[in-house]
Amino acid sequence: MLDKIPDEEEMTALVGKSLYDVWNKLCSLIDEKYDMERLWDKGGKAWKYEYKYRRGGKTLCALYARENCVGFMIILGKDERLKFESDKENYSEEVRKVYDEARTYHDGKWIMFEPVDTSLFNDLIGLLRIKRKPNRK
Repeated sequence: MLDKIPDEEEMTALVGKSLYDVWNKLCSLIDEKYDMERLWDKGGKAWKYEYKYRRGGKTLCALYARENCVGFMIILGKDERLKFESDKENYSEEVRKVYDEARTYHDGKWIMFEPVDTSLFNDLIGLLRIKRKPNRK
């Protein structure tokens, strides 16, 4: 666990103003569609912070922050990968490329995006829908 949750000033200093804006817009989009627990943690070796969306012990996705970079991670299990692959042509070329290059582990395909603007947001929400139907209207 974290000793202290980073505030706006610390996050802006870490990732930069424009990426912090992307981070906030992505969080707002997820919060608008999903009622989830939100957990801050250390980001492991590669990231400074992890911000995880969970409900009922299952993780929906996680956002990550490090110097001048934000990440969005979603893990798709076997059935979820089949759903994505059957609908792949409806996703952007960038999302398909990241998906194809992502490593598959025993628990699923770990897909990490590093958004620099909001252009992938519709696709990211599409991936979240595969994982779990939105529970907010």
